Amino acid sequence: MRRTAVLGSAGALIAGTLIAGAVTAPAATAEGRHHQGSEARGVQVAAARAARSGIDWKDCPADWALAKPIQCGWVTVPLDYARPDGKQIRLAVDRHVSTGTEDERQGALLYNPGGPGGSGMAFPKRIINQTAIWANAAKAYDFVGFDPRGVGHSAPISCIDPQEYAKAPKADPVPDSEADKRAQRKLAAEYADGCAERSGDMLPHMTTPNTARDLDVIRAALGEKQLNFLGVSYGTYLGAVYGTLFPTHVRRMVVDSVVDPAKDNIWYQANLNQDIAFQGRWDDWKAWVAENDSAFHIGDTPEKVEQAWLKLRAAAKQNPIGGVVGPAELIGFFQSAPYYDSSWARVARTWSDYLGGDTQALVKAAGPTMSDIAGNISSENGNAVYTAVECADAKWPTSWQKWDRDNTRLHKDYPFMTWANAWMNLPCATWSAKQQTPLNVKTGKGLPPVLIVQSTRDAATPYEGAVELHKRFKGSRLITERDAGSHGVTGLVNPCINERVDTYLLTGRTDRSDVTCAPHATPKP
Repeated sequence: MRRTAVLGSAGALIAGTLIAGAVTAPAATAEGRHHQGSEARGVQVAAARAARSGIDWKDCPADWALAKPIQCGWVTVPLDYARPDGKQIRLAVDRHVSTGTEDERQGALLYNPGGPGGSGMAFPKRIINQTAIWANAAKAYDFVGFDPRGVGHSAPISCIDPQEYAKAPKADPVPDSEADKRAQRKLAAEYADGCAERSGDMLPHMTTPNTARDLDVIRAALGEKQLNFLGVSYGTYLGAVYGTLFPTHVRRMVVDSVVDPAKDNIWYQANLNQDIAFQGRWDDWKAWVAENDSAFHIGDTPEKVEQAWLKLRAAAKQNPIGGVVGPAELIGFFQSAPYYDSSWARVARTWSDYLGGDTQALVKAAGPTMSDIAGNISSENGNAVYTAVECADAKWPTSWQKWDRDNTRLHKDYPFMTWANAWMNLPCATWSAKQQTPLNVKTGKGLPPVLIVQSTRDAATPYEGAVELHKRFKGSRLITERDAGSHGVTGLVNPCINERVDTYLLTGRTDRSDVTCAPHATPKP
């Protein structure tokens, strides 16, 4: 999960029944008292409207970079489900129709890539790009993406001028003094204020349960009685909440790289747990770099690679590389290695080239592109949604002493991401909009088997999250990729996993027991 794509990276550091005639679905089983009342009725009203209107599919707007045969459309939802006749917002959706015969078609497969703040609109491109591991699923399903509320084309929110957001270098996230901490606290409070000023009417409604309700309205608009869903990273928490609120509306659900859905984990503790896991995967990467020293010449032991990192970091703090890359920007770039081992070689090569005299490669990779107005708008929007959803989903500590104590303690043993992650989330401590109590994720009557996929050394969503969801969703199956840590397992080539995901999506069948798979191939330098 992270601000710009999937939770908690340093990214860009701020340093009723349905109305007759509608496509119906089985009645949702209530989750305790949480989903009783006005929001539940609001979802039914909105879904009935959406089922009647459907989606007017057309060619996508030229500036959306979604070429034919991908089609785009809109689904209208209430901003506040407790007031379904109040203010409405439009959600952007797109699709590529299934490639198989009519007999092979099983409906629509909706996708969320994470964040919070990530757009799923690129998902249909997997069919256009003929991505081999998704070819069988593409015969059976229309691939449907969407921009969640607040994201991209769906009533986008903002917290700061995007060009200001992009400026660099930002302050080193690791504080040298109490004055440094005060400066970061001031930035975080100003960011929270900026969110309220620029997007205040949206903030109370930027919750995961509301996005799950949006999912159900999209399902109805698509004419689907039940939902097929693939969620990655934060998308797994969205899936877990949807499955809790609408268990009988689920047909197939795959969750990949799982957020621990325990109420006391959302979201403050989740970010502290990330800091520990990121350090572990950072250490894995350093060991790989050392093993491939003949290619990179950075250091032939993990300890030497760490010393080279600290040296690079210190030099960039003293004199930002190219005038724009300081420690904050370095973390923003280097963190992609602990996230995805597909980035291992790229990050190491860029670093190696820098040490060999190619400063521009690192500046291009880690620095801002001020001329990329659209890119900066997208990045700032993703960051705003990340903050808004996490701050709205749960009550955060307001005591600076607690934040300081917890992060100072963790930084001693897990220094790579701890303070960067702390400052990124600190706006939630002074958040002015209402903060909710997280949903108690659990199995409801009628929930079918859910397929859970997770690697053991995932940094962004530690393995314990998959175990916890597996316990809560009875009848689920867990596929574990051992000794691997890339975030987003279903997108990688590993036949042990790919074949089981295919079987589940195509037939609904899972193994009789949980499965452990060998890791996918180690990256080559």
